[in-house]
Amino acid sequence: MELIRSGLEFTLKNGGDTILECRKDRPMIYVGYGREDVDMYRGNFKIEDYVIERRPLFVSAADETDGELLLDMEGELTVRVKTEGTCTVLSFEQKNPQINRFWFRVSADEKERCYGCGEQMSYFNLRGRHFPLWSSEPGVGRDKTTYVTWRSDVENKAGGDYYNTNYPQPTFVSTKHYYLHVDSTAYGDFDFRNKDFHELQIWEVPASIRIEAADTFVELLEKESAFFGRQPELPDWIYNGLIVGVQGGNERSFGLLDKTIENGIKVSGLWCQDWCGKRVTSFGKRLQWDWQFHREMYPDLPKHIEELHKRGIKFLGYINPYLVKDGELYREGKEKGVFATKADGSDYLVDFGEFDCGVVDFTNPEAFEWYKNEVVKKHSLDIGIDGWMADFGEYLPTDDLVLHNGKSPMIEHNHWPVLWAKCNYEAVKESGKLGEVVYFMRAGGTGSQKYCTLLWAGDQSVDFTIHDGLATVICAALSAGMSGCGLTHSDIGGYTSLFGNQRTKELFLRWSEMAAFTPVMRTHEGNRPEENFQYYDDEDCMKQLARLVDVYTMLAPYIKELVAENAARGIPVQRPLFVHNEDDEECYDIQYEYMLGEDVLVAPVYLADQTDWEVYLPEREWVHFWTGKEYGKGKHRVPAPIGDTPAFYRKNSAHAQLFEAINKKYGK
Repeated sequence: MELIRSGLEFTLKNGGDTILECRKDRPMIYVGYGREDVDMYRGNFKIEDYVIERRPLFVSAADETDGELLLDMEGELTVRVKTEGTCTVLSFEQKNPQINRFWFRVSADEKERCYGCGEQMSYFNLRGRHFPLWSSEPGVGRDKTTYVTWRSDVENKAGGDYYNTNYPQPTFVSTKHYYLHVDSTAYGDFDFRNKDFHELQIWEVPASIRIEAADTFVELLEKESAFFGRQPELPDWIYNGLIVGVQGGNERSFGLLDKTIENGIKVSGLWCQDWCGKRVTSFGKRLQWDWQFHREMYPDLPKHIEELHKRGIKFLGYINPYLVKDGELYREGKEKGVFATKADGSDYLVDFGEFDCGVVDFTNPEAFEWYKNEVVKKHSLDIGIDGWMADFGEYLPTDDLVLHNGKSPMIEHNHWPVLWAKCNYEAVKESGKLGEVVYFMRAGGTGSQKYCTLLWAGDQSVDFTIHDGLATVICAALSAGMSGCGLTHSDIGGYTSLFGNQRTKELFLRWSEMAAFTPVMRTHEGNRPEENFQYYDDEDCMKQLARLVDVYTMLAPYIKELVAENAARGIPVQRPLFVHNEDDEECYDIQYEYMLGEDVLVAPVYLADQTDWEVYLPEREWVHFWTGKEYGKGKHRVPAPIGDTPAFYRKNSAHAQLFEAINKKYGK
């Protein structure tokens, strides 16, 4: 990178590409102040802003010392610009305390594409749209033209839109071979609609902005993940088969596990999210948010877990960072003073859908330690639980909430998922079980990467809709990977069933065939199990699922290598095609295919009623997993019967023998 200064103006270049310009006719920074209105309803946020003033800032004085450029921006703030090799950091010091709106412009061109901004569900290439960055429920339907979205908006304020996400992050990767990260947890809005510049809005003056470049995308992802921290490797037991998600108590859950195994489906773990008990609401089956095993539904659970271990099967549970008011742990926590309060010192309770919960204040060191030791360690790890869904993290309210550290909840809101991840991570690491236990999270933010053992894509609808169905988990994996989080998976068959929307056998199998080519396979019965298709009720489905799980276990040596590479170098397991095909322009706009490592390409069928499927293959000789037919570069229409997701491997791959064995056993 090169910083070119001319008096009170400067330009930042990376090779021949201009990244920043600060000139009299092209301001880089705008500041002002505004007043927001934030309304939260069960994790869904309606955020409106009234900008009272916005003005450009120009450099009024500049000084260079020891390779660092110091800029005085009209007395409103100072900017320190330091460039070392391929990295430039701009550090900001606010002089005017009234400023609470900050806009930063980055040079752009029409051919440029941008990716990242955390985990995005609808659009991989961010160009042409703006992306509000605020952790929330992702919405149900997420498409304002659909009935499900409209109905969700009307009844629950929960319809969502393309940008709603559990995991926002103020980071993007440009096809100019750099990533840019804004050091702030305030509300943000990254706008990529202008052909000449990207405008990044933050509701505070950020601490810094980091821009780092590399010659290749592989090298760039290595640098980005080194900065954020990298996910640890998954436990070896993950690759033994399917994690079976069932519920209903000992008799039903363990009975369905046995039925699954009896039908030839390899199982690595039993996941019972209702290990803590259940409650039924208008939404469907929910849990008793009191994180200890339910002695009526799951009597003698520690003993049953021990028996599972003897069979080589792990047991997984569920926790989240809130405690229901009628639970034992809430009463214990209240005595310890672990909850966030209102301004008047009274309890702050959040409505989670017909039941109220206290917010454990993770900014309070004593509360953090209490939850880590008395909840995670004592009630999960100490009874032998091998993993859990570490749910939620997005619900920190912003009105009348007082936190121990004295910070505004508007600033802590996007930081909350990271504190939640850190609490889980420390509990596991301090217990000596890092690398043995896996917890999976849907919420995230800057810094989640090193604390999150596994991401999951959240609560998709049980359908083929583009903005909330099967397709979204492909886009989610790619965008998360470009944001430094390269281990992810999803609920096979989706989760959310509302307003007559029901899972079908076709959807379940299409999801399963894709999941066989991801790091983890895990089922979920959904929020309304009785109304939706379940694999264990259909003999043919169990037969097909057994085949797909077997494919996954056969791929395990290859996937393990990719997971290790993610831990060591930060290269995601599921990668956009352009990461390994930089000279192929076609690859930059593909968001529904992915590279599984460098040697496998997967093009999942994400629409209903398909018997064949169009795929794009970049340069190289590719072999179709199921027919053994060879293909070259270009668009091809291939057979895609249910069970055979379009997947290809490189003919000259070092793993070709492994892939050929799958074709020999399951090819057509």
